[in-house]
Amino acid sequence: MQSEWDNDELIIGGERLKSRFFLGTGRFPSPAVFQMALDACGAEVLTFAVRRVNLDFVEDDSILQHISDRSLTYLPNTSGAGNADEAVRIARLARAAGLGNWIKVEISADDRTLLPDPIETLRATERLVKEDFIVLPYTSDDPILCRRLEEAGAAAVMPGGAPIGTGLGILNPYNIGLICEQAKVPIIVDAGLGSAQDAVQAMELGAAGVLANTPVAKAQDPVAMAQAMALAIRAGRMAYLAGRISRKKYASASSTRDGVLFHSGQKESVDVG
Repeated sequence: MQSEWDNDELIIGGERLKSRFFLGTGRFPSPAVFQMALDACGAEVLTFAVRRVNLDFVEDDSILQHISDRSLTYLPNTSGAGNADEAVRIARLARAAGLGNWIKVEISADDRTLLPDPIETLRATERLVKEDFIVLPYTSDDPILCRRLEEAGAAAVMPGGAPIGTGLGILNPYNIGLICEQAKVPIIVDAGLGSAQDAVQAMELGAAGVLANTPVAKAQDPVAMAQAMALAIRAGRMAYLAGRISRKKYASASSTRDGVLFHSGQKESVDVG
């Protein structure tokens, strides 16, 4: 039986997606494991570093040749870029190689933390939007910066929960919640997640989707984790739409004291007239 949730689509750049899970392609034990993980989670958007792809022979590239028969949206990223100029150049190369016009802007100026450079990220986003790219910038969890990226024309904004690959989860849920609340474009929580519980939290905070790579690829069982993440994202989305109860300081009984009550072993008479 089809449920109302089956029609809960994510729309980015005019493209309709049924899955809200964006999957990275790196660090898997083997191409076979990656393919099984992809089957298990049903992701429709794949991200990969352009610098890891052979742009001269995209159809024969070791990453892409295993998924060439699937209907997927490619989200090449500019990982390795240190400034806006490099990111724009990488995006142009990816589009010229036939990888489409979606691009994840990823610019880091710190090799230790890999935190995104806010100024260069904004500059690259502004330029790429003008060149008709569907831009999804990876950024820090700064609500003001996320708003500026949206105003610059980003099709979606991708704040990190924690530094890339740390598995620390969402370090500042308040900021992520605020970003989701004020945004008029989809917010995809990207980076730093460790397991399914982090994906649930991201979705319950109002995120439109989650991008993950390391927590799946480096799990003891990547295929099982891929499925767990997909289920968590779906559950978190449903819980967010259903609306959680408000938090209270003191207990609140789930049943009322109306009717016949027992107290200290004695039956109390209750006036029902």
